Amino acid sequence: MNDRLNMQNSIAKLLDNVTVEWKALGEVAEIANNTRKPVKASLRIQGKIPYYGANNIQDYVEGYTHNGEYVLIAEDGSANLKNYSIQWATGKFWANNHVHIVQSMPELNNRFLYHYLRNMNFIPYLTGGDRAKLTKSSLIQITIPIPPLHIQTEIVRILDTFSALTAELTAELTAELTTRKKQYNYYRNKLLAFKEDEVEWKLINEFASLKRGIRVTRNQLSQKNGYHVYQNSLIPLGYYEKANTQENTTFIISAGAAGEIGYSSEKFWAADDCFYFECSRNLLNRYLFYVLKNKQEYISSQVRRSSIPRLPRAIIEKLKIPIPPLEEQTRIVEILDKFDALTNSITEGLPREIALRQKQYEYYRNLLLNFSVETQ
Repeated sequence: MNDRLNMQNSIAKLLDNVTVEWKALGEVAEIANNTRKPVKASLRIQGKIPYYGANNIQDYVEGYTHNGEYVLIAEDGSANLKNYSIQWATGKFWANNHVHIVQSMPELNNRFLYHYLRNMNFIPYLTGGDRAKLTKSSLIQITIPIPPLHIQTEIVRILDTFSALTAELTAELTAELTTRKKQYNYYRNKLLAFKEDEVEWKLINEFASLKRGIRVTRNQLSQKNGYHVYQNSLIPLGYYEKANTQENTTFIISAGAAGEIGYSSEKFWAADDCFYFECSRNLLNRYLFYVLKNKQEYISSQVRRSSIPRLPRAIIEKLKIPIPPLEEQTRIVEILDKFDALTNSITEGLPREIALRQKQYEYYRNLLLNFSVETQ
């Protein structure tokens, strides 16, 4: 809390009595659209130069249309009109005709312009219906606050620091997640790598009954109450008033996202594109889940690729799996559950932490760039 208060005080001091002049973008920036050139994907020569579209880098090509530091503003096709597509491009790059190319004049810091545009509402400047467009004539009329250059530079320094912290955190958490997944896969492979003579190897259908779910229609489902319904992916289709499975059940998708392996600690409804297992007393359902996950690559390779991918029932029933004593199955499950929990906590925490940093950046961006017309 003290850090936030100190930052707020610093910002208030920085902006105290600052004189701000407002000018149309066309007066303080060059719109370098003349050299834009769209190229069909089939005609692009692959290379190392980024090829920009309205929202992102679409490809890497040979040649370039621009060289320098530019702010790229979607002309049309922005993925989100409320959070309008603004990109920062440096060095050599190729731009198609769905993005405006903007470079500020000496009185305006280009990076300041980038942050300001990311903070503004573009909707009043857009024309057209389904494919809203920001015309050049509208673009150059957008008014931009022009505080003294040293103030612009300090604002850029603060906001770039927050952007860098977000990028650093994302890289660290992603690297940590990658490490944990590798660790998890290593131990799963090691724990389940039984030799032929160490344990019994049996067909799955000798120790587990593979059941096919029962179809339900969308109008029978609720989006709030009941039991999860799994149909053609590991993402629940909705909720149903009944369950046709027990707690702690392993299941596998047979069509659509065919071959995906899931596990539920709660009862659920298996629909007709979902197989689930009822295990004998000598096979733990959770152990079976880890065994199948360890065979994920093979199972995926057996999916019949067509308009709707399908996994034949016989592929699963004919799988041979190791059946160690129940005590060993329990030990393996306990170890892998710990790795699974750790990996999931990082997976769930990654977007949450990134979102918190992004909100922090946006909060201070609003404070720093909330100039009123009265400050002219």
